[in-house]
Amino acid sequence: MPDLSAAERILAAIRAVPRGQVAGYGMIARRAGLPGRARMVARVLGQTDDPQLPWHRILRSDGRIAFPKDSPGWLEQGQRLRAEGVNVRDGRVRMPKDDESLDAALWRPR
Repeated sequence: MPDLSAAERILAAIRAVPRGQVAGYGMIARRAGLPGRARMVARVLGQTDDPQLPWHRILRSDGRIAFPKDSPGWLEQGQRLRAEGVNVRDGRVRMPKDDESLDAALWRPR
């Protein structure tokens, strides 16, 4: 299998976020093997036109929607998250702690 580009790895990491869960830009960068490249994640998201990509599951590290408050994107992202059962309050979501991640659950010492 050929090596995936950085953008392809980012998109794969976004697609892997399960329905009803969220991740931060930095977490996606780390999962894509690009630690410290949260802004690259934002750029890739902004350039994609894949209607199947669950872009709405990706938030700022503090749980806030990155669009300006009350903009069409802000409203749509909140609506999509709520439709998946995510508790969104004033454009903010409680972000999972690192130890609540699937990777941590699978690999933490018992």
